[in-house]
Amino acid sequence: MREKPRVQAALTAVLGFGLKVAAAMLFFVALSDDVYVTTLPVGHYHLAIVVRKLYSIGAFAVVGFVIARELRSDARATVLWSTAGVSLFSAAIEVAQCALGGREGLKWNMIDILCGSIGGILGASIALLLRPRIRRLRT
Repeated sequence: MREKPRVQAALTAVLGFGLKVAAAMLFFVALSDDVYVTTLPVGHYHLAIVVRKLYSIGAFAVVGFVIARELRSDARATVLWSTAGVSLFSAAIEVAQCALGGREGLKWNMIDILCGSIGGILGASIALLLRPRIRRLRT
């Protein structure tokens, strides 16, 4: 009977590590021109922008989930700190893209950071919903 909590704790640790690796990969993927071109939806320009922003929000939700999962604070503080962390992560991507010769203007940089913030809120909210389950797995 003692083996089950150990297995669950190990699975939780592996999941946590995997999510951190995924967040690091998102940073480097965001800097790749090849990935940008490959993931660019074909079709109407405006629809392509909306689709890219939606999956940007999804990717940043992963980062928000990772941050929120590590926090031990109340719900409000968890959402606040996760969103702030993801916003900084998103801003770091924008700065790195500019340093590598990105051609987006300030308006689009701000929209991208806003998408990061929305993703952070979404990811933190999901982490809060799953927090009771995660706590059970950790004990």
